[in-house]
Amino acid sequence: MDNVSNAPSTTGWRAARRRWVKALGRQLMGVVAALFRRQSLIGAQPVFPSDVLPWLAEFETHWPEIRQELEAVLGADIRLPSFHEVSPDQARISTGRNWQVYPFYTFGDAFAPHCKDCPKTAALLAKVPDLRNAMFSILSPRYHIPAHQGPTNGIIRIHLPLVVPRDRERCRIRVDKEYVAWELGKAVVFDDYYEHEVWNDTDDTRVVLFFDVDRPMRPIGRWLNRALIWVFKHTAYIADAKRNLAAHEATARAG
Repeated sequence: MDNVSNAPSTTGWRAARRRWVKALGRQLMGVVAALFRRQSLIGAQPVFPSDVLPWLAEFETHWPEIRQELEAVLGADIRLPSFHEVSPDQARISTGRNWQVYPFYTFGDAFAPHCKDCPKTAALLAKVPDLRNAMFSILSPRYHIPAHQGPTNGIIRIHLPLVVPRDRERCRIRVDKEYVAWELGKAVVFDDYYEHEVWNDTDDTRVVLFFDVDRPMRPIGRWLNRALIWVFKHTAYIADAKRNLAAHEATARAG
């Protein structure tokens, strides 16, 4: 019994391995990020105009239909997960019930129940080139998402605002040194490898359709980016998120 009780737990070993992989990844990505900046076809600034991705115009045209599906989700008797309940690595920036999510895609894999519930949104997302992640991102009033940065600049992030506080200038995102306040139906495009943080200093909820796509790059950058994303996709970080989402969905639907 003593041998069993003194043995390192599987959970502890996995946590230590994850910390080691993340530290190694940060060092590697510093080198890769410089290459991706040189390979980029859209520049390397923190925030981009929405027309840098021409297909975004269709989302900006159809945002009212997407919002109708969002309203149906929010009106259903289903408990939405907090971001850290799906992805425990987000616990530093997602606390309590302040940041809820409704995922459609995780690293290129569709989450069928949510896509079925929101067919118009799913149909638009299905046409997006090199789509990696997508979700409704629901931010509570008076919540601040602390400064953080994504793991790679091989990904470009889009926020399509669907619900914006009345005092919208007090609900904003900082990307590096640039500040942007969301405006209904106007996509915000940014590189989340830059440090960024969010404030909702209002009494209203903010909701965006949040999605990630591959950065448009020349062939060498595109090939390396796809290889790295394949590696990310097969880590415990992604496997755990998918498992947590499926488990939460089963409980939510049953309840």
